[in-house]
Amino acid sequence: MLRQIIVTIMGNVDAGKSQIIDHIKKTSIVSSEPGRITQSIKAYSLSIDAIKDVCKDLMDMNKIKIPGLLFIDTPGHKAFTNLRKRGGSLADIAILVVDINEGMKPQTLECIEILKENKTPFIIALNKIDLINGWQKNKDQKIITNIQKQTQQTQNTLDHKLYDLVAKFYENKINVERFDRIDDFTKQITMIPISAMTGEGIAEMFMMLTGLAQRFLENQLDYDPENPGEGTILEINEEKGLGLCMDVILYKGKLKVNDTIVVGTLQNPIVTKIKAILTLEKNNLKNSKEVQAAIGVKISAPNLENVIPGMPIKVANKDLEKTKIEIKKQVEEVTIELDNEGIIAKADTLGSLEGLINLLKERKIKVKKASIGEISKKDIAEAISSQNQFYKVIVGFNVKSIEVQEVKIITSNIIYSGVDQFEEWYKKQRDEQEKKLLVGLPRPCKIKILEGYVFRKSNPVVCGIEVLAGTLKSNTPLTKGEKVITEAKEIQHEGKKLEEVKRGEQVAISMSNVTLDRQVKENDILYSDINEGEFKLYKQLKSTLNEEEIQVLKEIAEIKRKSNPSWGM
Repeated sequence: MLRQIIVTIMGNVDAGKSQIIDHIKKTSIVSSEPGRITQSIKAYSLSIDAIKDVCKDLMDMNKIKIPGLLFIDTPGHKAFTNLRKRGGSLADIAILVVDINEGMKPQTLECIEILKENKTPFIIALNKIDLINGWQKNKDQKIITNIQKQTQQTQNTLDHKLYDLVAKFYENKINVERFDRIDDFTKQITMIPISAMTGEGIAEMFMMLTGLAQRFLENQLDYDPENPGEGTILEINEEKGLGLCMDVILYKGKLKVNDTIVVGTLQNPIVTKIKAILTLEKNNLKNSKEVQAAIGVKISAPNLENVIPGMPIKVANKDLEKTKIEIKKQVEEVTIELDNEGIIAKADTLGSLEGLINLLKERKIKVKKASIGEISKKDIAEAISSQNQFYKVIVGFNVKSIEVQEVKIITSNIIYSGVDQFEEWYKKQRDEQEKKLLVGLPRPCKIKILEGYVFRKSNPVVCGIEVLAGTLKSNTPLTKGEKVITEAKEIQHEGKKLEEVKRGEQVAISMSNVTLDRQVKENDILYSDINEGEFKLYKQLKSTLNEEEIQVLKEIAEIKRKSNPSWGM
């Protein structure tokens, strides 16, 4: 027996996801099979009869075996990163919505990464074709017929926008093409021009979803309706008269009132009993004794205080201990590994938190603590207690921001944006700290006393030098061998005083406490004096040095280690 196809709609905030959901809801309500509609459960069932009615002129509906489509209305990323034994993805297939006039946005790229990471098949809905300059609405026509009836200029504009997107997708290693131009659906992702406002292209979108899912996903849609129910929690909320309830997508088997269920948590699984199962038909709540996959339901049960979105549930009327072990194993598969020190990460769901942690790890950002929910006083205290100023930070995804003087708090509803903001802040703080540390620190420098350019032999020596590497600043102590013998008091070039000179420059310098032909001679090589503490500090600030300065430091270290082998180590 085949179950309904679970579909998630993803895309940029302004791409038109809500308009598509509204169209689906409307189609569900007016179909012969009552639609299960609820803002709380956020799942919309589109029966096979409704699909047949919409797509009757586009395909042979006698070949369609699936019972319908179940759309999940979430911000997108949640449904994909939530726990699920099969591949870590709640959805069977996704619709990636792109505003054809605006093109790629940061959230679009984020969605693409999520789809690729979870290996979730998807189609692309190119929305808002009705806003293309010159577009004439032909609501009752097939989308290709509508396109052909547009002026040549409008058709050219559409093609230009479409192939701009083809190029952008190609940059992200995704091969896409308009649905009617595809030769091999195993090698190309289909794009359907649509208008969720006028309804143009919606029938073709349903057709492609249904046809592709049945063709390529039939094996995973097959299930035994008598098997114990399995699902994923979308939300936890308080319902009047029922207490805490779980909004659940049931993707396998069936659920009954009084079933014993095992629910995953971050600690040990919870064992509880179903008190009530609620669905909605035509916007009215209805108590159901039994439901079968795939469906969105609200479950009332005791002891749900520690349950969080993204966790798995499973019926366990038999083999309770075995089911508890299975659920615990599923949770452990996404256990988040944390560091001994680092920033604090917060997110609204387990799946979101997992995605945030993975991204932070990719950027080599250490994370000391990670948890679900709004930023708490405990989180702030934890951040303040960090010994490293760069770790007094909380990065949150889909949580509210608050202002705390002692802690840097960065929140965003775009996962990449929050991490980017942290990296920008970190770089700025590090640069400022390095500037403070570098003040008064002698720069690594190597100079040569030029032959034939001695202007004074003592009190002080005034001679010409060339900077062989690094930067020479005025008042820099200079060494010959292991000992400090003098310092470059003043630097002049053509009678003008200079504060510093760099490699390749030839200038006159004055050197105190030495006499030419005694402590120093023509052609001598002198180095700026770097003491052991300064050397170790430079090792920490290596990013502030160029290659030649690093080489000068190595040479200085070699000289110092002739008398002290462990110098600078």
